[in-house]
Amino acid sequence: MNAQTKTSSAPTPSSNADFKNFVPYKPKRGEEYMSEGQREHFRNILRNWKAELMQEVDRTVTHMKDEAANFPDPADRATQEEEFSLELRTRDRERKLIKKIDATIERINQDDYGFCDACGVDIGIKRLEARPTATLCIDCKTLDEIKEKQEKG
Repeated sequence: MNAQTKTSSAPTPSSNADFKNFVPYKPKRGEEYMSEGQREHFRNILRNWKAELMQEVDRTVTHMKDEAANFPDPADRATQEEEFSLELRTRDRERKLIKKIDATIERINQDDYGFCDACGVDIGIKRLEARPTATLCIDCKTLDEIKEKQEKG
């Protein structure tokens, strides 16, 4: 079995890695920031990412139904419960991410996407492609993280 076959059959961890299957946006000369073409580009990224997350949810439900067994051995039962618990925590994080994706799509529809919530500057296409749900420019996000670190000690 070659390495390519192994990676395709292994379960893929979802979250941030899943939305990476897109062609980077190349702005046209003189194109205005967050033009309709750019907004559509990010809408597509977000919709595809959400669809992949929803497929993971379906796979989890199917997996849990198929794998649910009443093991007589307490250690086996505990292992299964721990695996299910871990899966459910992951799905809960993804559920929150789906809400964030929906909110981001709504921001795009309201022409309020791509600008920093704190200072109002352009977040930038490359940053948004790296983190499509970003609401802060890199400078404000860095300051936010520094403040958070100082508060937590």
